[in-house]
Amino acid sequence: MAQVEATSFPAGIGMTTTQAPFIEDAKAHGRLYIEQPYQLYSEQNHEAWRRLYHRMLPRWEKYANEHFLKGIANLCLDPNKVPKLEDVNQFLCPLTGFRAKAVSGYVPAFQFFDCLRQRDFPTTITIRDASKLDYLPEPDIFHDIAGHVPMHTDKAFADTLVRFGECARTAADIVSRIGDEEEKMRRLTSIIKAMARFFWFTIEFGLMKGPKVGEFKAYGSGLLSSFGELAYSIDSPDVQRYPVQIEWVVNQYFEIDHYQPLLFVVDSFDHLFSLVGTLEKWMKDGRLNNVSPGEPGVGEEDLKSFLHIDL
Repeated sequence: MAQVEATSFPAGIGMTTTQAPFIEDAKAHGRLYIEQPYQLYSEQNHEAWRRLYHRMLPRWEKYANEHFLKGIANLCLDPNKVPKLEDVNQFLCPLTGFRAKAVSGYVPAFQFFDCLRQRDFPTTITIRDASKLDYLPEPDIFHDIAGHVPMHTDKAFADTLVRFGECARTAADIVSRIGDEEEKMRRLTSIIKAMARFFWFTIEFGLMKGPKVGEFKAYGSGLLSSFGELAYSIDSPDVQRYPVQIEWVVNQYFEIDHYQPLLFVVDSFDHLFSLVGTLEKWMKDGRLNNVSPGEPGVGEEDLKSFLHIDL
């Protein structure tokens, strides 16, 4: 595949979400895993990061779980500039072996989960427009680095991600043994849907018991990177918060274009790790073969990603 050279683009041209020529060129040449062309970030990009970080800081201190706050401190993120992934990894790798890995866009389901198994985190390197800080349907570098990666500094959480990634290989092995193609695709669709829901309600939008009775703290990256929803998830009387139940989670659809009305609470990351073990057991026992219909949809690219791998 052709190499996309950052030097082909003017310095400071910008790495704004949906408006980054470097990313569009990388996609056009079929390059998913890329280098971060740091010199292309514009001052507006750094201003977006600066505004996002500074307004989130007091909310993190109030609503985030202690592991996240420790992770933010351990990463030594510059609050005023878009981070360099090589700097992030310099602090992250010695702690848990994880590293942020730059990507040009959507990573098919199996490849994404398998990256987690290998302690690589696919990381978006564009950043939202400075005039549109509140809602972004797709991830950006603030969501990935300030929302996800601080949690990756915690060993128990990092090990949970690896364990979850291993479940994808279990799923691929299970469906590879099914001879009937129609039945294979039906079961695979159900399993991927179950895994996506589990990831959504834990890694993306999970709550954890706080140190005080009846207190909740956020650990999900979708909450920790959202100024409005982080406070809403803890304070709003309109949010239903329930102890996590795996049979409920894998059968619960979700929508991405509004604040989440239903959230699940784990006791600890050891608890979350054990839930992933249960998820894999249910997969092996066939209990994920017929989860309820509804969102999220499972695309052809995601299905293919599980079917053509070396186990």
